[in-house]
Amino acid sequence: MLLVVATGLGQALWRATRQLFHELTGALFALLAGMGTASTWRLWQAEAESWRIGVAAGFAATMAAFAVLSFLRARRVR
Repeated sequence: MLLVVATGLGQALWRATRQLFHELTGALFALLAGMGTASTWRLWQAEAESWRIGVAAGFAATMAAFAVLSFLRARRVR
């Protein structure tokens, strides 16, 4: 009986830990996406080379995609 309770508690703690990890990772990626977006805007306003603007925009888009995927994975943790 005690083993069943301990196993259930361990599974619940592991699920909560994995969900928290994915949510924190998603928040970090969202922060990086925001920084990339700000960099893209700053380069656009400074009329920088188009390849630099493209790299910054690509970075921001990639980080935003990772953030969305991480939050979706946090919802799927079972």
